[in-house]
Amino acid sequence: MAPDAAVEAALVERMHALEGQIDCIRTWRVAANEVDRPICWDYVLESGFDDVDGLNAYLFHPVHQALIADLKTRFEWAAVDYTVPLQA
Repeated sequence: MAPDAAVEAALVERMHALEGQIDCIRTWRVAANEVDRPICWDYVLESGFDDVDGLNAYLFHPVHQALIADLKTRFEWAAVDYTVPLQA
């Protein structure tokens, strides 16, 4: 595996592992892009929390902060915070 590919694989593994390291995470999904188009991101991470307090606990958790610092050196990224309405 090339050095860059090895670093990327290690970062992705850390993304997968975060779910088991931060208690407030309720749902967690990491997936790689499957279609090579210029508009697509390389990865998506979708997570769920009980409430905004849970989200904030995650965002400021030291393990998350350390991963973010490393991810920012390799990837462009965007975040979207939204609420999924409960279905009746």
